Amino acid sequence: MTKYKQRKRNLYENTSESYAISRSKIDLFINCPRCFYLDRKLGLAQPSMPGWPLNSAVDYLLKQEFDYYRKLQLPHPIMVQYGIDAVPFSHPDLPFWRDDVYHYVGASIVDEQTGFQVQGIIDDVWITPQGELNIVDYKATSTASEISLDDEFKQSYKRQMEVYQWIFRKMGFKVSPVGYFVFANALKDRKLFDNKLEFELTILTHQGDDSWVSPTLMDMKAILESDTIPEANPDCEYCEYRRLTKEVE
Repeated sequence: MTKYKQRKRNLYENTSESYAISRSKIDLFINCPRCFYLDRKLGLAQPSMPGWPLNSAVDYLLKQEFDYYRKLQLPHPIMVQYGIDAVPFSHPDLPFWRDDVYHYVGASIVDEQTGFQVQGIIDDVWITPQGELNIVDYKATSTASEISLDDEFKQSYKRQMEVYQWIFRKMGFKVSPVGYFVFANALKDRKLFDNKLEFELTILTHQGDDSWVSPTLMDMKAILESDTIPEANPDCEYCEYRRLTKEVE
């Protein structure tokens, strides 16, 4: 069993050099400033989660499929089905934005106000006839319920897309506020497994608003430059677990 180790790499120091902040760390800050501070300032990250190989397989196959239509500069049939007037965007930096080279950076920009190098690994980008980019994210799930973005935990999906929209605007692209989630829903109503999963694709539209990103980065920087550990979010399960553990011990 791997022992939990305090992480020493990429801790925040108040220097003139840019500091890498991923999209997921922005979400961590929003969910709990205390956990964010412990992670980025003190190297005490939340326990890691196992990988999701089936989700990764779906992600890879969707990229392969959309890349086929990207080469043809034609819309994927699911885009036609949903009346989306766009085609997959072809750009020489797409492999870096999607991190096909595994540098764990993705699309990135240095924020002038904070000096943070804000970065995020995207799934796809589509482009409209007007030259606007649609940020696209793939999601794998398996549910008999209607696919929606209304669940509480899916608010992080929306923030994820808005951070990507913010990054691409800062990179100088004309970005539409309209983004798309392509959900691949594994069906469970088949009588036999037959060595295969069958999926149904659904596209959900999100009207993004990235106006919160810059102020949030400023708040993150202020906390990182402080020597005081922030208060925990009352709804943070990790902080509540630590609190209850201390009581019992």
